[in-house]
Order: sequence, then C-alpha cells, then structure tokens
Amino acid sequence: MASMRDIKRRKGSIQSTGQITKAMKLVSTVKLQKAKTNAEESKPYFEHLYDAINTMLKKSGNISHPMLSGGTSKKKAIIVVTSNRGLAGGYNANVVKLLTKGDIPKEDIIVYAVGRKGKDTLARLGYDIRADYSEVMNAPLYSDAAEIGRAVLDAFSNDEVGEIYIAYTIFKNTVVHIPTLTKLLPFTPAEEKDGETSAEQLTLMNYEPAAEEVLEQIIPKYINGQIFGALVEAFASENGARMQAMDNATNNAEDMIADLSLKYNRARQSSITQELTEIVAGASAIN
Repeated sequence: MASMRDIKRRKGSIQSTGQITKAMKLVSTVKLQKAKTNAEESKPYFEHLYDAINTMLKKSGNISHPMLSGGTSKKKAIIVVTSNRGLAGGYNANVVKLLTKGDIPKEDIIVYAVGRKGKDTLARLGYDIRADYSEVMNAPLYSDAAEIGRAVLDAFSNDEVGEIYIAYTIFKNTVVHIPTLTKLLPFTPAEEKDGETSAEQLTLMNYEPAAEEVLEQIIPKYINGQIFGALVEAFASENGARMQAMDNATNNAEDMIADLSLKYNRARQSSITQELTEIVAGASAIN
C-alpha cells in the first residue's frame, strides 16, 4: 500500500488538474453559447443556398460546364477542418479518420488544412498538405472562407484536381456532433423525392446572360457559402466536444479524489492502530 505522504501528494496533484479542467469547461461553455447561436442562425441560409442551386440546375436542362462535369485529374482536393488545440475528446481524430479510413487513396488526396491538429496528424501520415489555414479557426469569417474557396477553385480550374470535398463536423446540438465528408464539386443535383415532380418544376429556366456565365458567378458563391457554413458548424462542434471532454475529466478527477481520500483514511487508521498496538505492547513489556 502507498504511504500517506504519496497518497496526499497524488490527491493534491489531481485536485489541481481538476481545477484546471473545470475552468476549461467553463471557458468552453461560454464560447459554445456564441458559436452555437452563430451555427443555428446561419444554417438555414446555407441550406436554402444549396436548395436554390439545386433547383436552378434541375430547371436548366443540359448545361455543359466544368463545375458540373468535373476535371480529368484523379486528384481530389479535401478541405480538412479540425481544431488548433487538443483536449476535445475524439473531435479531431474522428475528422482525420474520414480520410485515413475512407475510400479515397492517400496518393490522390491534396489537403487544404484548416486547424493545426488535423494538419500535423495528416502530415505525419504522409498526406500532401497543399495549404495551411489554421488561423481561421480562431474566429471563422466569411472572408476566410472566400480565400479558401478561391484556392480550391483555382486548383479545379487549372485541372490540378478533379473534385473538391470538405471534411468537417456537423453541429446537431450540444452533445451530438457528426463527422462528415461532403462533395462540393462537381455539383450533383439531389435526387427528386416521390411526389415532387410537377409542371412547374419541369419548366426550364431562362438565363440572362448565358447560363454558363451565370454559373461562373453563382457557383463560387455557393462554394464559399458552404465552406463558411462548415467552418461555423465545426467551431461550434469543437467547443461542444471540448466542454464534454473537460466535464468528463472533472468528474473523473472527483471520483479519483474520493477514492484517494478513502485510501488515505484507511492508511491513517492503519497507522494509528499500529501505533496503539506498539504502545500497548511496550507497556505490557514494562509490566
């Protein structure tokens, strides 16, 4: 059995760690409230943006455009959104697994990293890191999403990559976060659900100017919007995951402290009993 001094030292160390994890939980909780509000307020806009693009293309007939058909390159640009800091449970590892455990061969992947944790892990595993936008995760802005969008669209236009994806974590609620890999380009209209076909939906859309020119303007805005929406949701998911991780760590620390307190009391009782036994034995020997 460990000595009372060792138990007391370990208990003090765990108490200090518990205070740190409790403080980090409170900080994450405050950040989560703002990030959650931003994610919930912006999500309908980006969902309607997708629906608008989807409806336009369904009503456009057969349009030949590179952003709809894809390039000839086998390379795939993947925007990987993780965090700059750890202590968030499996948040970063779950996003990285979308690549490492996915169906896309490593040699075909070009990574545009947003977040140091994901970048460092993928670089260590030998993935091609084309660009690093880690500072974006400190406070995601639309201008940051537009910069990332320009980079991947330039690579797509130059046929350096044939497809564009984004790997991030969907924010469902405070405790539910879903890692997902979403294809951004080439854009594929969603399948029609039963009962959705109507004369109005089948009416072709007229464009002014030409449809190709309109798509040149609107699809980049769609890409930027989807990237920004992913950044906002990932930021909320990160703080939610960290809050849960720190809450679990604090609870574990409290359990360990309770267990060590019990062990300390037992050791103390055993020490007192031994001292009394020695005193009684000494008194008996004198008599």
